[in-house]
Parts: sequence; structure tokens; C-alpha cells
Amino acid sequence: MNLIATSETQGEGHSARRNAVLESALALLVEGGERALTTAGVARAANCSKESLYKWFGDRDGLLAAMITFQASKVRAEPQPVGARGLPALRAQLVGIATNLLRVLAGDVSIALNRLAIGKAHRDAADLGQLVLDHGRRPIETRLSALLEAGRDAGLIAFDDTREAYATLYGLVVRDMHVRLLLGEPKQPFSPAARAEQAVDQFLRLFGAEETTGPARERTGSGSPNNAPNTP
Repeated sequence: MNLIATSETQGEGHSARRNAVLESALALLVEGGERALTTAGVARAANCSKESLYKWFGDRDGLLAAMITFQASKVRAEPQPVGARGLPALRAQLVGIATNLLRVLAGDVSIALNRLAIGKAHRDAADLGQLVLDHGRRPIETRLSALLEAGRDAGLIAFDDTREAYATLYGLVVRDMHVRLLLGEPKQPFSPAARAEQAVDQFLRLFGAEETTGPARERTGSGSPNNAPNTP
């Protein structure tokens, strides 16, 4: 018997089953709100035992953290080296991540999670808002910031403060869409890919290095407070 292959297969099966449980828990939250998100309810919806839930996630906070992390993991793009392929490669990766970010934030699951976190802010021993920050927002910021720094190291973009550059990019991509949806404004049809391309091109015009934009164009500096929007 190939023990390595068997172990890998079991690991993949465990991960797939765990992800299926998380999808069921997220759907339960969207359909029934916080009250529906009980251990018994999740076990019933996912067709698994409560013992399995405790083994995988521990307590309810562990389940919520895993749900948030799983949702945030959907904001991704295939990693590619940016230095050798230049600005088109950097732009393609930024557009890919921004497109996924818009799709996730505009989805019912993201709206439900964020509304739950806002509603429980400062009222609960378990700070769900902090869980959203730690397991949802920060991994996305880390992923995008690493890509921005890779672009800077390759001489494709120029900025002094990574957090300011990230905040600007995030603001250009998301704008006030998420706030409007959280406040209950009906969803308006839009193309995530088209909006992502527009936002990334605006960002590159602001932060493009002179070698990639030409010396004749006046570039806006990266340290300006006006370039750092408040982000939801």
C-alpha cells in the first residue's frame, strides 16, 4: 500500500469535508441569522455529528473564526512572478484579486457576517468584529501588500508606506459599495471585473514608477492623506 498517497488522499478528503461544513454554516447564517447558527443546527445542515464539529473547530468562536477565514480565502489570484514579466503581470494579478474581492464583498455571506459583527460590537464577550479583522480583512491585506511590495521591488510602482498604498488601492476598488450594502441598499448590477480594472488602472496612474509611466507625467505622491480612504 502507498502510505503517502493514502495519507494525502485522506487529508484532501478531510479538508473537502470540513469546507463543506463551513459552506453549510455560512448558508445557515444567511438564511436564518445568528439564531440559526447553533451547533445542532450546523450539524444537521451539514449532515455531520456535533462531535466532529467540536473536533474540527472547538467552540462556537472557533467555528466563526473558521467561517471568516474560509470566506476570506475566496479572495485570491494565482501567484506569478512580477519582475520578469513586468507591469502587465502585476496589473493582471491586482485585477484578479480585486475582482474576487468585489465578488466576495457583494455576496450575501459577506454581508451577513459583517452585519453580525457590527451588531455584536462591544456587546459580547467574544469580539466577533475582531475575528472579522484578524481572520478576514488582515489576510487579504497581507496578500495584497506582499504583491504591492513585490511590484515596488521590481521597480514597477513606487511608494513609501505599504499601508497607505494598500488603503488607497482598497478604497479605489471597494469605494462605498460595501457600506451601502450593509445599510440595506438594493444591489445594483455591476461588473466586478470592469470595476477592478478601472480601480487598478487608477492606482497604477497614482503609484506607477517613472520608468513605467514616462517622465513627462506628473505622479501623485504616496503619502497624501487624501489618498487613504476610510475602509469598512
